[in-house]
Amino acid sequence: MPERIFTQQTAQAAARSRHGMVTTPHHAASEAGAKVLRRGGTAIEAVIAAGAALTVLYPHFCGLGGDAIWLVADRAGRRDAIMGIGQAAENLPKLETIPARGPLSALTTAALVDSWGEALRYSHAHWGGTENLSSLLEDAIELAAAGFPVSRSQRYWHEFRKGEIGGWSNVSTFFATEGIQRQPQLASVLERLATHGHREFYEGEVAGRIAAGLEAAGSPIRRRDLEKTSAKIVAPLSLTYRDLELLAPPPPSQGVTTLSIMGILSHFAMQDVDPASADFYHLCVEAVKQAFLERGRIADPDHVAQDCAAWLADTVLSRKAGAIDRKAALPWPAPFRNGDTVYLAAVDGNGRSASVLQSTYYDWGSGVLLDDTGILWQNRGAAFSTDPASPNVLAPGKRPFYTLNPGMGLRDGKPCLLYGTQGADGQPQTLTVLLSRLIDHGFDPLAALSAPRFLLGRTFSDTRDNLKIEETAGAEVLNALSRRGHETVALPALSALAGQAGVIRIGEDGWIDGAHDPRSDGCAIGV
Repeated sequence: MPERIFTQQTAQAAARSRHGMVTTPHHAASEAGAKVLRRGGTAIEAVIAAGAALTVLYPHFCGLGGDAIWLVADRAGRRDAIMGIGQAAENLPKLETIPARGPLSALTTAALVDSWGEALRYSHAHWGGTENLSSLLEDAIELAAAGFPVSRSQRYWHEFRKGEIGGWSNVSTFFATEGIQRQPQLASVLERLATHGHREFYEGEVAGRIAAGLEAAGSPIRRRDLEKTSAKIVAPLSLTYRDLELLAPPPPSQGVTTLSIMGILSHFAMQDVDPASADFYHLCVEAVKQAFLERGRIADPDHVAQDCAAWLADTVLSRKAGAIDRKAALPWPAPFRNGDTVYLAAVDGNGRSASVLQSTYYDWGSGVLLDDTGILWQNRGAAFSTDPASPNVLAPGKRPFYTLNPGMGLRDGKPCLLYGTQGADGQPQTLTVLLSRLIDHGFDPLAALSAPRFLLGRTFSDTRDNLKIEETAGAEVLNALSRRGHETVALPALSALAGQAGVIRIGEDGWIDGAHDPRSDGCAIGV
């Protein structure tokens, strides 16, 4: 491989095209996906290439040791969710509490790589795809081996965790804070996947190294757990909002929560509410609170029955809308869950669409780094409960409650809007304001992404259940919300705590507009 270092580029956050588009939180990942579209690849194939690049470029948010959830749809009427969620180990330790970090938070396997394999089969079977995993991993391998400048986001989250990261098995020394980041061990793993296929991660020599490393670190995951890991293709949930049908992944994802919020807002004339006003933020915040009242019931449907149809019934949503006081705030009902991830999406020249989130849960995952592979394992086990009465109680082979919920909007059964965001609890909240601005108020993708956002509840740096709003909303808005009973706190403009979202919109005239969050290092690229 020729020596080449990927350098920083000036990239436009927004793009417009008639032939296809990719959006990701890093410009080099967007370019990796755009290359695939330029040579005739499908949206799924473009997302695999971009997602693989992100496992290298954004190691603090996603990686081979994590999971992914996909929504895929096309103009022929296909619509599916690919649930790449790892399951809990078969032999679990007895835990009174589950730690947020360390080997006992690494209780679940990682299904990202299997989701790539499942998605690639889908692309070949339904979309006429011809790419193979080897070609789609080329950019990721070169990035890992040759190096790239440390991103603004990686630098921020390294600094943010400076008081903890030193105690996480070589994480602070393996991942740079500035200059060029190289990951030769990860490049070697990716090369083996390119040569031997995606199941090498679960059944091959790489699987053996992963299992040995996790056992040595103190995780209960063993090789047989890796062998049982598989992504599942299931039907997405849906709800009508204005003239669009919104899709979301089913449980154990919190996609039903996002749909519930939008269903509640459908009972208000949001198009008549100024999107820069205190009224707008108040209605969005209160709809979030009403939907979160039911979120504690979400769990693995293979273990606990999930009556999503009842939760999304119009009678239920109407009752929740009626419970909102337009002049007074209700208390925040939800326990705090943090987490970070990356959103990426693609549309190809035939309108086939993929909307995806990849994650290792918290920033830097469990903090368990498998040195000989360069893989940082997720701490998704920390999303389980140890309360026997909880639907989300930890159990062997079970999948945890899941924050990831990429979205897609259909018009007349065809994809017209792709969206998603980083942010755990903040995901449904960010999507609420994005969707209303896009659908009710006609914002273009970059304008919707750049507008002020809120985050309700606790964060990494603030343990109070307050309402954090970016200061660009204005003092008048914050004061008006305070008078309604919200405990408001101003965040800096374009705050990292407000998440990194992405949007692609397909117009009825065939034009595709897209952008990635100005809070990220990314962009949309049209082809």
